[in-house]
Order: sequence, then structure tokens, then C-alpha cells
Amino acid sequence: MSFKKTLLPILLLSFFSHGYAQEKSDRTQYFPKSEMLVNEIPKKENVWVFILAGQSNMAGRGLVAPQDTVPNTRILTINKQGDIIFAKEPLHFYEPSMAGLDCGLSFGKGLLKQIPDSISVLLIPTAVGGSSITQWLSDSTHREVKLLSNFSEKTALGMRYGEVKGILWHQGESDAKAKDAALYQSRLSELFHRFRNITGNKETSILIGQLGSYSTNALWPKINDHIKYYASTDPYTALINTADLKHNGDEVHFNAESQRILGERLASEFVKMHN
Repeated sequence: MSFKKTLLPILLLSFFSHGYAQEKSDRTQYFPKSEMLVNEIPKKENVWVFILAGQSNMAGRGLVAPQDTVPNTRILTINKQGDIIFAKEPLHFYEPSMAGLDCGLSFGKGLLKQIPDSISVLLIPTAVGGSSITQWLSDSTHREVKLLSNFSEKTALGMRYGEVKGILWHQGESDAKAKDAALYQSRLSELFHRFRNITGNKETSILIGQLGSYSTNALWPKINDHIKYYASTDPYTALINTADLKHNGDEVHFNAESQRILGERLASEFVKMHN
């Protein structure tokens, strides 16, 4: 083999390895370097708890920017150990090699503009990328997380500090398959029934984001049809429009700006539901 033929694979490997390292570096460039523990947790009656659940577009795959790591003393979350900390993105900690910007902090900031100054918001992350609704229903262990059990445990933790006011749900990409799409609505109804049993309130508000409109997968619109129909049958559920939101280049995940917009829309819709 000639020197040139030997050198080419080495150069290609080096190029792609460097590209991966650069991408990984860019992804974590603005991640917080430290956590801020909350020493004085507000009184329970002044804490509104929101559970973030679903798959990767709720777990977050957007690029974190400096603005996403500026804490607000009224927006709280939990760390991997279950400690209450001031919220900074990324909120989700289950998939450290893929974690990115989600809609949680933007939701919290949007909510604070519209609720009494005495109220603090506690965001509880439970979303895991790639999880199907069947895995949630069967309490499967996915990416080392037992999905429904973890939801239950984290909800119980949140209820120690405040009242569960709502569940933010974004999921369905993994169910956009021929054998699963047709059953999505009935499975969604069953899962939300279980969620509300866990919160102990059959009227717990659930806010559902639609899948992005950018996918070439023909079953994504069908999942959105199921979501839209279900929301029309449940008076305690609201639908969040995402038709104008953009992907991050992979035609699957919302980009950072879209995640921030999604959070603001979730907040506005929650307030609208309760006015």
C-alpha cells in the first residue's frame, strides 16, 4: 500500500475525531461549572411544582447559552442527589453525554411574569430521550432510568416542598411507527390517568407540546392529530402549537431559540388555563 493510501484513512479519522470533540466542546461550553444550593426553601404554600416529562425534546438538546444559566431566586429545581438548587440549564441530568437546553427555565421565567411575587416555581425533570409511551406505561428501564417509578419518586420529592400545579409533556417521536402511531391516543389517555393518580389530583393540569412540523416522517403529523384530539377531550389539558419552531439541524430536536419560545408558550398557556 502506498504512503498516500495509508495516510488518507488516518487524516479522515483525525478530521472526524476533531469534529466530534469540537461539537462536544461547543455543546458543553456554557454549562454551569457549579450548583447553587437553596439554603432557605420557601414555605410549601408558596411553591408551585411542575414535572417535566417525555423524551428528548423535553429533556433538551438545544445549545446552552450564557443567558440560560443565569439563576433566578424564585426558580428552583433538583440535582441528581435530590437537593433543591437554583435552576440553571441544562435541567435534565439523566443523559450527561447528550444533555442540552430544554424549555424548563424559559417556562419558569415566563411564568414569573404572570403570577404573584410571593410564588416560587420548582421544576422537576423526569424526561429521558428515546423513550416510547409504551415504555412509560410498562415502567421500563430506559437508559438506566425506570421511567414511571422515577416520575413517581421525583413527584413525591416535589410534593414535599410544594403543590404540583402541572405536568409539561413532550413525547411521541419514538411512537411514530406503523405499529404504534394508531394506538397513541389511547395510550396517552392511560398514561395521563396514571400521572394524575401519582399526583393525587384528577384535575392536575397537563400541557402537551406538539411534535415539530419539520420532520420528513409521515407519521409525525398523525401523532400530532392524536395529541390534538386528546387535548380536545380533556378539560385539564392544553395543547401547545409548535408548527413554526425550528430544528437544530437533525430534523428531530428543537433548536435553542425554539426551546425558549416553547417554554414561554407553555407558561402563557398555563396561565390562560387558570384564569
